[in-house]
Amino acid sequence: MAIVLNETPPSHTQASHPPAGPVFPVQLASAYAMQFGQVYLNASPATATQRSSDLATFLPPGAPDPQLGWNGGGSLSLQSEQIAGVHVQDAQHAVVTLLARVNGKMMELGVPVYASAGGLGISGEPAWLPAPQSAVAPTPQAVNADSATESELMRQLPAFFAAYASGDQSTLGRFLAPGTSVTGLGGTVLFGSVTGVTAPVGGTVRHIVATVVWEVSGQGVKGTRAGSTTANLEMTYALTIVRQHGTWYVQSIAPSTQAAGQP
Repeated sequence: MAIVLNETPPSHTQASHPPAGPVFPVQLASAYAMQFGQVYLNASPATATQRSSDLATFLPPGAPDPQLGWNGGGSLSLQSEQIAGVHVQDAQHAVVTLLARVNGKMMELGVPVYASAGGLGISGEPAWLPAPQSAVAPTPQAVNADSATESELMRQLPAFFAAYASGDQSTLGRFLAPGTSVTGLGGTVLFGSVTGVTAPVGGTVRHIVATVVWEVSGQGVKGTRAGSTTANLEMTYALTIVRQHGTWYVQSIAPSTQAAGQP
C-alpha cells in the first residue's frame, strides 16, 4: 500500500537503551554504616585501644588518625541506631545517615561510605547532624459524634479487646465481620479497660477510635513490692466497624494516626 500511495512506511526500529552501569550498593552500605556506628559512637578511655583496633577494619590501611577524630577524653555511649536515609552521589560514593541516641540524646550521623569492586570503606570523618525537629499535627476539624453508638461500643468493645489480647480465635471470631481475619496479641498483654470510644455519625460502616489500657507483666526486683506489679500502657486504635443484624462487627484494627477522641 505504501508503494501504491507513494507513502513512506513508518519506522519500527526499537529504541536503544544505554547499557546499565554499576550502581551504589545501598542496602549493603546501610548495614555497613550501622556496624561502623556501633564502634564509632562508643568511646571510653578504658577501651580506647580496642576502639582503635575495631575502627581499623573500616578505615584505609595506615589511616593517620586511628581514633577518627576522638581526642581520647570523655565517653560516648550508643543506646540505639537506625538507618535514616542514604544520599547516593555516584556509583562509588554515598552518605548514609544514622538516626541514633547517644548519651541519652537523639542525633543524626552522616557517614561517608565508599564502594569499589564489591568492597566498602569509610571515606572520611562522619558529621554530627541535628535530630529531626518536633512536628505537631494540626488540630482536626470537629466531628459530629454519635453518642448512642459510643455508649453501645463502650459495652461491646471490652470483650473484643480482651479476646484480641489473648489471641483466642474462637472468641475473637465472634466480634469480626465476615471475611475478616485478626491474629491478636497472643497473650503478650492482658486487657485492662477501654477508656474511651469516639464514633462519628454515619451509616452502617464507621471509622472509630478506641483507647485501651493494656496490662504488661514485667520482671520486678525480688523481695520488693515492685516484683508483683504490672505496667499499664494506654494505647489508641483505629477500627473500622460494620453494622449487621443490629450488631457492630470489627472489620479492621490498626494503629490510630489521631489522638484519642479524634476519629
